[in-house]
Amino acid sequence: MDYGMIGKMEKAKRYAEERERIVFKQFKVLFTGNHSDHTVTYEDGKWGCTCEFFHSRGRCSHTMALELILEQMVDIAQEV
Repeated sequence: MDYGMIGKMEKAKRYAEERERIVFKQFKVLFTGNHSDHTVTYEDGKWGCTCEFFHSRGRCSHTMALELILEQMVDIAQEV
């Protein structure tokens, strides 16, 4: 392995430990639930989910799980 790649790998590890450097602005994920799969989206500070609970409450276990996983990595200023 060349020295340039070794340096990039070390930098990547350092970045991974400094989570405050990363702020997600948008994404779409497939979340495998207990009963069915759901698509969870995040865009412009707003969560979305295809599950029925989200449509009635604006929040669900799928979005809350991702909030916990991505703690401080999503722009929470605009969340409902």
